[in-house]
Amino acid sequence: MTFTRRHALALPLTAPLWLSACAQPSPGAAPAMPTVRHGRLERLPTPASRHVDPRPVDVWLPPGYDGSRPHAVLYMHDGQMLFDPTTTWNRKAWEVDRMAAPLLAAGQLRDFIVVGPWNNGKQRFAEYFPQAWLAHLDGPWRQTLAERALQGPPRSDAYLRFLVEELKPAIDARYATRCEREHTFLAGSSMGGLISLYGVCEYPQVFGGAACLSTHWIGGYERNDVVPAAARRYLREKLPVPETVRLWMDRGDQTLDALYDQAQARVDALMAEKGFAPPRFVSRVYAGTGHEEPAWRDRLPDVLTFLLQPWHTP
Repeated sequence: MTFTRRHALALPLTAPLWLSACAQPSPGAAPAMPTVRHGRLERLPTPASRHVDPRPVDVWLPPGYDGSRPHAVLYMHDGQMLFDPTTTWNRKAWEVDRMAAPLLAAGQLRDFIVVGPWNNGKQRFAEYFPQAWLAHLDGPWRQTLAERALQGPPRSDAYLRFLVEELKPAIDARYATRCEREHTFLAGSSMGGLISLYGVCEYPQVFGGAACLSTHWIGGYERNDVVPAAARRYLREKLPVPETVRLWMDRGDQTLDALYDQAQARVDALMAEKGFAPPRFVSRVYAGTGHEEPAWRDRLPDVLTFLLQPWHTP
């Protein structure tokens, strides 16, 4: 998602400059259905949840899907930004169907579907910022985050419970899926990168991998090591066993992505220390790219071939 200065929160100069929790309007009643060029898109009936507010969930079924053979499942956050640029707030989208269909036709990916729960507008930051990181922040930063960005209690643990306890069972019941962890993945960009990694760490028995694009380690618009250090302390304790997951990380070097260089390098060093290495761990820099959907769209073939290699590939 592309952010501009108007979405920042005004804080004292001694405090971090947090991103606001909302970069587009909250989903309204019965929002427009995106259009796809390849395969078909279905919208789940609004799922009743004990954990999160109602939101649309769009499911992409690839060309040829007929329910006769099981498919892997890729859960992608910010579901309203995934398919059709004519329906998004900034007229940009990942265009997942356009990127995925040729790879499927060429046999470069295992069969898979995409599940895209929409973000919840103003609560996006609260749902995507990893809740357990708060314990690793000092008091002033934690208070600032709570008051200016979360705007209430943290919600990411509840969001993950929604995915694991409610949405995944509904998807596995409705569609022909491979429900095992080695066929279940998370992906997202910016704050969506944070919650994707957090999901794998909190539920390694459910998710077999994650793609974290332009991961928003710094929490705001200023390069800092306070939030990234909290992330590393958490990851040191909670990263899953390297041989059991596939983890993709990347960043550009323009716009907001340019501020991730130090944080990502330090995370990469921690990952190496913990035994993460190719072919199951990748961290890439895409020179000349910034923090927006067209950049993530163009990387998507690399991401998909990394996460969704034919199932017999080690």
